[in-house]
Amino acid sequence: MTDISPLAPKQFPEISPVSGVRFVTRGVGVKYKDRTDLMVAELVEGSSIAGVFTKSLTASAPVDACRAALKAGKGQARCMIVNSGNANAFTGKKGSASVERIVTAAADVFNCTPEEIFTASTGVIGQPLPDSKITNALAEMKDHLGEADFEAAAKAIMTTDTFPKAASKTVQINGVDVVISGIAKGSGMIAPDMATMLSFIFTDAKIAPDVLQAVLRDATDKSFNAITVDSDTSTSDTVLFAATNQAAHDEITSYDDAALSDFKAAFEELMIDLAQQVVRDGEGASKFITVTVTGAENDKAAKTIALAIANSPLVKTAIAGEDANWGRVVMAVGKAGEKADRDKLQISMGGVMIAGEGEAVDDYDEGPVAAHMKGQEIDVLVDVGIATGKATVWTCDLTHGYITINADYRS
Repeated sequence: MTDISPLAPKQFPEISPVSGVRFVTRGVGVKYKDRTDLMVAELVEGSSIAGVFTKSLTASAPVDACRAALKAGKGQARCMIVNSGNANAFTGKKGSASVERIVTAAADVFNCTPEEIFTASTGVIGQPLPDSKITNALAEMKDHLGEADFEAAAKAIMTTDTFPKAASKTVQINGVDVVISGIAKGSGMIAPDMATMLSFIFTDAKIAPDVLQAVLRDATDKSFNAITVDSDTSTSDTVLFAATNQAAHDEITSYDDAALSDFKAAFEELMIDLAQQVVRDGEGASKFITVTVTGAENDKAAKTIALAIANSPLVKTAIAGEDANWGRVVMAVGKAGEKADRDKLQISMGGVMIAGEGEAVDDYDEGPVAAHMKGQEIDVLVDVGIATGKATVWTCDLTHGYITINADYRS
């Protein structure tokens, strides 16, 4: 069994159930033995759904199907079906046919239209999905809906993850309590471009599909699109956000409705929490790294620079080795392709300024920085001296463990 990441939470968080959502999980042997690998989430009739997906040009068959269902079904959903162990990506017409068979069978079992069924797959790329193992289990699973909780659902969608990931918030809309609870999986092949990574979030709030989509899109940019483990964008990245519309408040039909402000803030916090958990489970990770860039031409430029730092193997390996090698940060800023003033550039680690005005700080004491680098939480701050643009991204270090995990992944 894989050791749990040293950056993992001490325990699974307390997750509030969401009215109108029922889970069931099974081990059907898609790839793994002696563990669950199939999760079904049933949504009450009348539920809304929103989704964001990978921008990869080699997207998986389930991603294509979800995009089509989201459009054809006009944001309505009854069921999510998610398997681990096989990504059903780069499987050609066979992959599309397998998704169609799953959707058709599920629509029959759950008595809804095919457009209300959303599927996701994660795991090995390029191997046909044994979809009969999934379809043969659906009828029996329906009879046991509600037996699984959020923790069981989170475990069923794991691949190289070392711990299940979930988060929950309670917030008010027009004086009515509403719940937001979600799960995620991801450990390797993680880079922001949507965001293998999957996340499924549920709320009982009453929100129109177009508003739900806008809320999800904005929060994704500040969360899953602000993380990176290894700079590789998955073929399968999917985030689905479902609203069961069970809460006793009037439907929110405008993104700008003041009643939605607290909900949007809480949802963004939950998304950032889930995204950071993915980084904390980065394959082989021993350190969680926060990279903040200020003084850029604009926020977009700041994010580009921050990602250049966060994705640099040289920066990540230096941090793994607990070496405050700020020269590698200088390198990463320079290669980012955004405006930066070499002679105004400032670099701090652990709150201590190391370099400024184009050179190392005179008489800088490396002691506090060396002590900071030995910890598990590493902070890097860079000001590029151009304007007021700023951004924060999260990543992890790069260790021998990453090579070990990925060298053995298909076996």
